[in-house]
Amino acid sequence: MTKIIDGKEISKQIKEELKEKVAAYKERGIEITLAVIQVGNDPASTVYVRNKRKACEYVGIRSLAYEMPQDTTQEELLGLVRELNGRADVNGILVQLPLPGHIDEDVILKNIDPKKDVDGFHAMNVGALSIGEPGFVSCTPAGIIQLLKRSGVEIYGKECVVIGRSNIVGKPMAMLLLRENGTVTVAHSRTVNLKEVAKRADILVVAMGKPRFITHEYVKEGAVVIDVGMHRGENNKLCGDVDFEDVAEHTSAITPVPGGVGPMTIAMLLNNCVEAVVLQNI
Repeated sequence: MTKIIDGKEISKQIKEELKEKVAAYKERGIEITLAVIQVGNDPASTVYVRNKRKACEYVGIRSLAYEMPQDTTQEELLGLVRELNGRADVNGILVQLPLPGHIDEDVILKNIDPKKDVDGFHAMNVGALSIGEPGFVSCTPAGIIQLLKRSGVEIYGKECVVIGRSNIVGKPMAMLLLRENGTVTVAHSRTVNLKEVAKRADILVVAMGKPRFITHEYVKEGAVVIDVGMHRGENNKLCGDVDFEDVAEHTSAITPVPGGVGPMTIAMLLNNCVEAVVLQNI
């Protein structure tokens, strides 16, 4: 019987735990604060920012919203980031991506104080992850580890295949699975014999950005499949990188889209905000 891994339920558990931690900090006079910067009014970004604000409110984290016009210059945005870096009352800084084309995302992200980089994108945090030092971990991969652990999936000694090599998901995902003593292969669009490589996996994490690309032919019988993709298919219906209907019956556990990985990303962002208090005092 295939287990559907419920990201909504697991993210709810994490939020309840964080609520208690935030309340304990408040009793000690510490108010955790996240600053969210949005440039322009991209509709998807507006929805994400609103969801982050609601989630902060739910667990008791104070959120500061900075909505900047589309024609904001790179220097103006850098000025705000540097101001927030210097504020003792701000624990986390999040710049909502994508940014308008005239702003270099890389420059902006590099200028966020690594100890306030709750997205876990700064090179120092990525480096800390690779050598096992304390730092922020990219939210989606961190959320996937929680999905696996809280669903009773053993990572230790398992054959893990990650399809996708992005800096935000694929690479940090591989490092986190290694940290949990998985045996990890990173595959991608240029991998020769991708089906054969994917079919070795006890745990298959798919983050390739191609709707319903992974069919049962890529999946070992009884594998655990984690689908990171998010696409609008026909009739505006959401789907992932995995053909859920075709694959599900061949797995021991699988994440749905929506309701799988997605809710975990915000939960782990909140977790990073709480962890910031510790990291900023190391």
